[in-house]
Formats: sequence, C-alpha cells, structure tokens
Amino acid sequence: MPVFVDKAKIFIQSGKGGDGHISFRREKYVPNGGPDGGDGGKGGDIIFVVDEGINTLSDFHYGGKYKAENGENGNKRRMHGKNGADLYIKVPEGTVIKEFTSGKVIADMSGDTKEAVILRGGRGGNGNMHYATSTMQAPKYAQPGQPSLELEVLLELKVIADVGLVGFPNVGKSTFLSKVSNARPKIANYHFTTLSPMLGVVDLDGAKGFVVADIPGLIEGASQGAGLGHEFLRHIERTRMMIHVVDAASTEGRDPIEDIEAINNELGNYNADISKKLQVIAANKIDMLPEGEESDVIKRIREKYEPLGVKVFPTSTLTGKGVRELLYYVSRVLSELPQDKITFRQEYFPEEELKKDLDTAFSVYYDSDAEEYVIEGPRIEKMLGYTNLESEKGFAFFQKFLADNGILDELEKLHIHEGDTVRMYGYSFEYYRNADTVPADYDEEDEDDE
Repeated sequence: MPVFVDKAKIFIQSGKGGDGHISFRREKYVPNGGPDGGDGGKGGDIIFVVDEGINTLSDFHYGGKYKAENGENGNKRRMHGKNGADLYIKVPEGTVIKEFTSGKVIADMSGDTKEAVILRGGRGGNGNMHYATSTMQAPKYAQPGQPSLELEVLLELKVIADVGLVGFPNVGKSTFLSKVSNARPKIANYHFTTLSPMLGVVDLDGAKGFVVADIPGLIEGASQGAGLGHEFLRHIERTRMMIHVVDAASTEGRDPIEDIEAINNELGNYNADISKKLQVIAANKIDMLPEGEESDVIKRIREKYEPLGVKVFPTSTLTGKGVRELLYYVSRVLSELPQDKITFRQEYFPEEELKKDLDTAFSVYYDSDAEEYVIEGPRIEKMLGYTNLESEKGFAFFQKFLADNGILDELEKLHIHEGDTVRMYGYSFEYYRNADTVPADYDEEDEDDE
C-alpha cells in the first residue's frame, strides 16, 4: 500500500533555448555566400497537471530533480534547432505549488486549474542569417539561447472537502465517518489510528449531500509541530465548515469543554482564518454515559457554545442517536454558504522573479582563441539594443553603464591592457582606461532589437 504523503520538496528546471548558429553558404558557384546560420530551438516548459487517479504525493516523497529538455542549437543552411520537449508532472487534485524559500503560492491545482505552466523554457537564439545588413554582409554573430529557469518548490496537498472532522484522537471521528458515508477507514482503539485524511461522501434523502474529510487527530501543541497533527492541519484550510467531535463521556479522563478549547486554540494558532470557520459540535459517545448524566454534560457544553452560535448535537456513533439530525443540519448550513470552492491565489510569479536575477547577471572572460575579452549577459544585450553607440552621448552612456555595473573592474581583474579588443555580441572595440580618450570608431555588427 503506498505511503500517504501530503508534502514534498522538489527541484524543477525548464529547458535552455538552443543557440543560434554562425555559418555561411558554401556553394560551387557562390564563392562568397551570405550567412545561413539557423535559429536555436525553444527549451521545454515545466507543466503541472492534475491526475484524478492519484490522491497522494508519494511519487515525490524523496524529492528529486525534474528537468525539461533543452532546445537544440541551430545549424547551417538555415536549419532550425529542434524544440525541447515539455515535461509534464502529474499531481493529485488539491495540490498547492509554492516557492520553497518564501512559501508563496505559485499555483493551486484545484477547481478549474487542471494544468499550469510553472516554468517556461528559454527562447531559442537567432542565427547569423538575421544580422546581415548592407554594410555588414558577413556577420559573425549569432544570438545565444535564453537560459533555463530553475526553482525549488514545495508541494502541499490540501484535500478538497466541504466539511472537516476535527477533534482529539480516539473521540470517534473515524467511526462517525464510516457510519455516515461511503468511506471505510481503519478503526482501532489507539491514538493516531487515522494517519492520513480520509474522505467520504455523505448522501441524504431529500437534501444535498457533501464531502467529509476525517482530519487525523490533533493534540495540544500540534500547531507548533507536536505529534502528527501539524502535518495535517493544512487539510482543514479548504473546508467550508467543521464538525468538532468531542468525547462527551470523558472515557479517557479529559473534560469535553477543555478538549474543545484546546483544539480550537490549535486551529487558531496554525491559521487564524481556520478558527473563524463555522463549527457544529458532535458531543459523542453519549451511550457510554451513566443514567441521568447525559443532560448535565450536554447542558454544560450548550451553555458554553450555543450563545456563540455553535450548535451542539448529542450523538452516539454506536446507536446512531443524533447523527441524522446533525447531518441534515450541516447540509442546510452548507446550502446557505457561498458555493465557491476555496482556492489559493497566486502570490509568486516565477517568470518575473527569476528573470530579475537573470537580467542583472553578466559574465566577463577572456577568449584565448580569438584573443578578445568577452562581455555577455541578458541585460547587456538589452542595453545594446536601445543604445545608439554612434552618438557621443550614447557612447558616454555606454561607458557609464560598464563602470556602474562593475564590468570595467572585472576587465581589470583579468589584466586587460590598453588597446586590447573587447567584444560584446555584435560589437567590438579597443579598450582604453580613460573613457574620454576612447575612439568612437569601432567595428559594428547589426544587433538584435529584441
């Protein structure tokens, strides 16, 4: 039997875009053929999809890395590189995908959201066939493919149910669920019998049915991680109301009102919104009370909670007493509540957040084969696209950009000398330490305007 897993951390990475190709036509009767380098292919996307055949995150129990395919590089004869294959990751309905560090929601795989693109693959780079101009007929520049995006994400399964059963372990929740629905939970007389949320559908004659989730028994300190309760509190978040089951007979020596207060405190400590959900109290195990004591116990509970708007039903899952009345009351309350399913809004946008880092990144290195210093990076390429280096003002802006971003310092660290050649995509020029003496004549290859 598969282990129930409702939380997992995984690493995801989209595909890198293929690089554009640099090549020139070589034909028998065309000695000086033009550029014919093809474009790189697009990298694959990371796509999450709902699979209604699974109800646990056990496939991700041990984490793992999930990578989409890279786009292939372009080739000669204007051949386009093959696009990388998308990677589809199957998750159960109700899975919430969060950015691991911040805990912010990226996507909620529930409701109408059956498929979501979480990371898009990089765009393929243009081949040199795009850069020929009347003055530069043999461009030796092709655009690199966009880099892949990578992210650590937290997957959390929050079950889809109308009603959550809450209460201490061993108060009769599993027995209650088995009696009122089609669920068949394992039942035994020890704590934490229910190690995973159990869903059941309640069908009622003449009234609308609903889905109930038996949330594993909570204990004091659960909201701080004590016991197993903390691991399952998240499953209450989607429920529209709660049935709070309490042991009215105090079979384990606890006071029922103290139990109710303790559980409500844990709910509030975990998430204040949960404590505001509508509740109904099932004062259970009344069949185990001595003659005459039922009315006293139920009176105490009612005097405490019904003035707060919490209806109290004396119940016995053994004899069935009070259960039918409770279910019809819950059905009526649900019909009066908003019908919208609870979903979690997107708070983290991977494309925006990750590309901020990419836009500020640059690399500076020495190309020993070409004997040139090379500066690369998305922000640099973008700057070149909107800067007119032929004007004095534009070239001064360009120099200031290099200085302000520490690029000139990086060149100095590589022991660049005056007169050495620096290459940035379609441009190359000679390096001089004093910006005022930099000559305005440089070799220009047409630059991509994107």
